[in-house]
Amino acid sequence: MERRAACALSGRRRAGVNLPGAQAFAAKLGSTQRQQLAQAARRALAPPPPDLQIFWLEGDSGTPPQRLGLLSPERSALLATLLPDCRYQPQGDHPGLHWRALQISSAERSALLQGALAHCHAQGLVHGWRNEAFAFWHHHCLTPPDDGREPVLTVERAGFRFLGMRSHAVHINGFTANGQLWCGRRSPTKATDPGRLDNVTAGGLPAGETPLGCAVRELHEEAGTVLADTSSLHASGLVRTARLDTGGWHDETLLVYNWACPEGWVPHNQDGEVAEFLYLSAAHTMERIIGGEFTLDAVASLAQGLGLAGSP
Repeated sequence: MERRAACALSGRRRAGVNLPGAQAFAAKLGSTQRQQLAQAARRALAPPPPDLQIFWLEGDSGTPPQRLGLLSPERSALLATLLPDCRYQPQGDHPGLHWRALQISSAERSALLQGALAHCHAQGLVHGWRNEAFAFWHHHCLTPPDDGREPVLTVERAGFRFLGMRSHAVHINGFTANGQLWCGRRSPTKATDPGRLDNVTAGGLPAGETPLGCAVRELHEEAGTVLADTSSLHASGLVRTARLDTGGWHDETLLVYNWACPEGWVPHNQDGEVAEFLYLSAAHTMERIIGGEFTLDAVASLAQGLGLAGSP
């Protein structure tokens, strides 16, 4: 299933690179700069620390467990006290925290886990609570299914990092026809990466929203653009990022778009999440990337949009 999804996206990946603005930007990068961008993008995918424990969802005896997330021993021990039929199994084929909940409905699973996360949040353990739900289908899910199937569970987005579950986000590279790049500086009050440079728009994919719908909404909320015609948005494939941060294990698939910014367009933030926008040349973009000013996700998305990122 994962292989089919990756193959289906390969054509769209080429379509994004074929955007004239992306081609013009890429043409201004020397071979050394291309290598530097690819190397910087690879830093967005880090191996998990060896002490983290796998969080498993299991059903009846004989059914292989499904991987949910990756969490610290302290959080594992806490969840074992908050979730029914949840226990730590140190040995066997699937060591880790086992939650026997496959036999109940998605809605019931979601309610139980949401309740546990709310308890942890009240104790000051879950940071960046947004009152926004993310959906989880399975650990190897590259793109959210569009066939109407029900997710395994749906919970508060901040809980995904707390539990180390893989989430999805949409990132947009904003190229002008002459090969310049529009970038946003994240608000200093953002829960993650405050004040760092980002793509022109980027945001987590909420439960029930399509990637394209998310892209259109984020362009309006973050950059002040009402995009009635989406033909200027070119899907450019996906890239995976993973790392440990203050919220927990962050594991996310970035669904990348290259966007042909309108001639003379200037972005205007609407939701307070962007402090300012910068209009950068390829050379200035690379200077800031090498200087560590960009978020790891933004670097990975730019490399993906230019065809320089590895497969997820």
